[in-house]
Parts: sequence; C-alpha cells; structure tokens
Amino acid sequence: MADETTILEREAEHVRSLQRTIRRQLDENGPTLKQVSYDSGIGYTTLQTYFTNEANAKPSAMPLAALRLLTKAVPLELLSLLLPDGYRIVRVPEAIDHDALCEHLVDYLATKQAAHHPESEAGRDIGPNEKAALDGKVVTLKALAA
Repeated sequence: MADETTILEREAEHVRSLQRTIRRQLDENGPTLKQVSYDSGIGYTTLQTYFTNEANAKPSAMPLAALRLLTKAVPLELLSLLLPDGYRIVRVPEAIDHDALCEHLVDYLATKQAAHHPESEAGRDIGPNEKAALDGKVVTLKALAA
C-alpha cells in the first residue's frame, strides 16, 4: 500500500505543477480567470484554488466535474496538459462533410503512394516537394474535419 500512496503522491505533485503552468498560460494569453469563471460557472475563488498564482500555495485537487465545466472555458490544449503524454482533449466536429472528406482522403493516399514510387522525386523516400504537397493536403483534411 505504501508504494501506491507514493505513486499517487508523486502524480498529485506533478498535476499541481501542471495546474500552475496552466495558470501562467492563462495569465499570459487569456482568457482571464474571471472570464473562465463566467464561462464555466465555477466560482472565481474556487478557480483560484485550482489555478493559484501564489508562489508557495499548493493548488487544490480538481474534481472531474470541474474539468468537465472547464472544457467550455479554457483552451483544450491547456486542459490537455493535465493528461499523460500522448493524450489530448479534442472537440468532435458537429458536422462533417463525409463525401468531401472521402475525396480528399483518396487524393492524399494517391499522392502519398506516388511519392513512394521508385521514379519519384526521392525514389521510395518522400522528397521535399512531395512532403510539401502532402502537408498541404493534411491541412485541407484538418479543415474539413474541423
């Protein structure tokens, strides 16, 4: 049981460090904590306990209910800091044009396949012009899915 407690204590300290990072980012780039309070419905003084800016203060543990409410008010890339590496909080698009997405996916796959052809720009590797073309297609795909 002592090992589990130690692991949880280390993880809690890491999360508190991330809460401080989120507060610094909010202070530097917004939204303000008062705006977060208004948009999330969480009291300002409660938010100050989660995201303290006092040097020696220990941020309070945040319940999952607060995290759910904060998704309406805090940029998701900041809230994603609270998750393990490789995990992100993302918003599912409300409407996706699946036909257009399919056309662009087929185009992307055809371009990528052609880039691996032995007689392409860099042979079986992807050359700089091919990479630029593929990157542009990914931007289009992201826009369609957003």
